[in-house]
Amino acid sequence: MVLRLIPFVIASVLLSAHFLREGNIGLMLVSILVPLFLLIRRRWILIALQLWSYLAAIIWMNTMIDLVQQRMMAGRSWGTAVIILGSVSLFTIFAGALLNSRVLEEKFPRSRASR
Repeated sequence: MVLRLIPFVIASVLLSAHFLREGNIGLMLVSILVPLFLLIRRRWILIALQLWSYLAAIIWMNTMIDLVQQRMMAGRSWGTAVIILGSVSLFTIFAGALLNSRVLEEKFPRSRASR
């Protein structure tokens, strides 16, 4: 079960570093604290964290597009940026998808009564 959670934590830390680099301390703090919601063992938490992960992937894709546009306008190479940020985006999607498993659904019940 823990192995399914580690990629989500890593993805959140990567997103936090991205926001820190942009100087957005508020979103950096939110990103670094989001994995703590895994301590609340409810099914809706898993769904919310999956949505967070997919939103993070969209943020990475948007960052990739912005960076590619900037590099193209400056006449600089942009292929490496696409590979790196595309990989981070795919990893983030993968991290969210791992939260959708039977093992985790059993550990995160729908409500207190279903324990």
